[in-house]
Amino acid sequence: MPNNTPDKKMMKVQLVRSQYGRLAKHQACVRGLGLRRMHQVVDVEDNVCTRGMVNAVSYMVKVVGEA
Repeated sequence: MPNNTPDKKMMKVQLVRSQYGRLAKHQACVRGLGLRRMHQVVDVEDNVCTRGMVNAVSYMVKVVGEA
């Protein structure tokens, strides 16, 4: 059976600064994005929720491209 859902826009996010010693809310955002260790790159869906999480911790993460 074919998948009729449109392709979701994705973006690649990289953790460039350590999450230790940061606010608990910011640590939760980093974990929610799926980042666990420094310089790890993950693909996340490009939507309002994930954009807000990236903006909240913009000093710790970097958007490295679109997937």
